[in-house]
Amino acid sequence: MSVTLDDVSYMANLARLQLTDDEKESLVKDMNDILDYMELLGQVDTSNVPPLEHVSDTEAGFRADKALEPLDHEKALKNAPDADSDYFRVPRVID
Repeated sequence: MSVTLDDVSYMANLARLQLTDDEKESLVKDMNDILDYMELLGQVDTSNVPPLEHVSDTEAGFRADKALEPLDHEKALKNAPDADSDYFRVPRVID
């Protein structure tokens, strides 16, 4: 399987992207390189590798879940771009 210039043009149209001819040519090369690499990975023997639930070790990435004292109002609002005495102020988004 390989990606053609027509494939890239079609995908760019679906994504509403306006690409130059050079960008399209570059994407054709990049996408074909990705597909070639995926084909190479498909040849790796993984029969003795147990399936994973996550790609990375999730235990190492998270801190212990423990209760901490909450921030007081002054500390919480200290770096707010706009606040009144007790609340963050945000621009109105609904008229």
